[in-house]
Amino acid sequence: MSRNLVGVVAAAVLGLLPSLGAGQSFEQLIMAADKGDIRAAAAFLDKGLDPNTADPNGNTLLMIAAREGRGEMVAFLIARKANVASRSPFGDTALMFASLRGHLDVVKLLVDKGAAINQSGWSPLQYAAFEGKAEVVKYLIGKGADKNALAPNGDTPLMLAVRGGHLDAVTVLLHEDVDLYVKGAKGETALSLARSRDNKELEALLRRAGAIN
Repeated sequence: MSRNLVGVVAAAVLGLLPSLGAGQSFEQLIMAADKGDIRAAAAFLDKGLDPNTADPNGNTLLMIAAREGRGEMVAFLIARKANVASRSPFGDTALMFASLRGHLDVVKLLVDKGAAINQSGWSPLQYAAFEGKAEVVKYLIGKGADKNALAPNGDTPLMLAVRGGHLDAVTVLLHEDVDLYVKGAKGETALSLARSRDNKELEALLRRAGAIN
């Protein structure tokens, strides 16, 4: 859904609620999701606002709550029929936001409620690896995430973790027996990336795991 269409839908919904003060109500509902204020969110939803309302960037209430690690708000919104599969105009999901920020409890909740682990484009695992969220990386692989899936930029989760210099995440991925020899868009490997960044610790770790080029 385009940003403009998101705005039109939000305006249409809010137009049904003149007693609330449309613009103010919309902003307050978004803020409630951001701050984890369940009482405020419930008041607006009870008056007819959509649990799948999105902000001007196309991020739904669930995405916003997941991004901020608001576990109780995430559970509340799902109970109120928020869609765990919704994607922003940029392809992000609530699970991807939670994975990027390393909110393991929220990640577990979303997965338990059916959020997709493997999908086209960027994936939750790739986001977690990119930011070095080792616990999330381990959990997602344990739940069936494709540990060697190529991101849109041609990198595997291992390569993304190496690019960021994330030792803990790289260690987790190596313990999961990921492919050491996948080549990126320019022919780079995890080992060559470590060398190009002069990261001796990561280079040594990859060599101990068997990387030779």
